[in-house]
Amino acid sequence: MRILVVEDELKAGEYLRNGLTESGYVVDVAANGSDGLHMAQELRYDLIVLDVMMPGMDGWEVMRRLQLDKKQADTPVLFLTARGTLEDRLKGLELGADDYLVKPFSFAELLARVKIVLRRGSQARQEDLLEIADLQIDVPKRRVVRAGARITLTNKEFALLQFFMLNQGQVLSRSLIASRVWDMNFDSDTNVVDVAVRRLRKKIDDPFAIRLIHTVHGVGYRCEVEP
Repeated sequence: MRILVVEDELKAGEYLRNGLTESGYVVDVAANGSDGLHMAQELRYDLIVLDVMMPGMDGWEVMRRLQLDKKQADTPVLFLTARGTLEDRLKGLELGADDYLVKPFSFAELLARVKIVLRRGSQARQEDLLEIADLQIDVPKRRVVRAGARITLTNKEFALLQFFMLNQGQVLSRSLIASRVWDMNFDSDTNVVDVAVRRLRKKIDDPFAIRLIHTVHGVGYRCEVEP
């Protein structure tokens, strides 16, 4: 598997390259956000490890532009940065990142997270076509259609909808959603799940007569066609 590391600190970039290469991955390193974005658009990567604080184009902007690129929007991204406040972590996840690790870090933990993100992406490809009512997801093509209308989702919105549709009719707690879609322990003070669900509903529920995502008060959410 091929990994792109976007890191402006030379020693840190080489450390990541060497460690990930020794772990069996093919690794490219970009020294700034602009080069990283260009490389991500030119080659197909299985994962991007992205710093935030870089001169010129920072990691936030790289992430935004990746999400706007239909060919790259489904590429998993792991933020690796010294910015460790709750607001920063939420921002990264809400932009569509699959994981967020704060520096300084243990390489063993980074490697474990890399494996989880890559494995989750592989498992997500097992179900190629998902349907409920007039909503369809073509997983390999990353295509979402409802009532004949094409719907554009961010990487994280797509993963969230896919998780809902793989578990139709089941009540999914916020903690379960956080662990499966974001690979994070749920913090009751964090509203990242509710924010993501609200944004997803605006696209796949609000414009249509039949609602598919339902709130189970005090617990979480359920995806189904209610009688």
